[in-house]
Amino acid sequence: MSTRQQVLVLYLATSALDSETVGWSRYDGTARTSPTTGDGDEPPYKSGVHALEDGWRLFQAAQLIPPYPGHEYDVSFLKHEFFFEKLVEVDAGDGTARTESSR
Repeated sequence: MSTRQQVLVLYLATSALDSETVGWSRYDGTARTSPTTGDGDEPPYKSGVHALEDGWRLFQAAQLIPPYPGHEYDVSFLKHEFFFEKLVEVDAGDGTARTESSR
């Protein structure tokens, strides 16, 4: 068995981890899914707290940078970005994956 990483990026409405998810991306190091297939129109979790409750580990939170004076209402990137991970064991023999939380 070997361990692979799954990454979940949630873009939240505010800097609070319990605020609503407004965008997301997934990346699967097990090669079982593709980020371009998408998850439909519904986010995988309503908030970052919901992802934590499902076993995802937070490893990077958005850096809070105040806007420059006069640019408070400019449209730009989604600034409340949170990175989560799950470590998954992959059995090289049959290709099955199992998360650490399912042990």
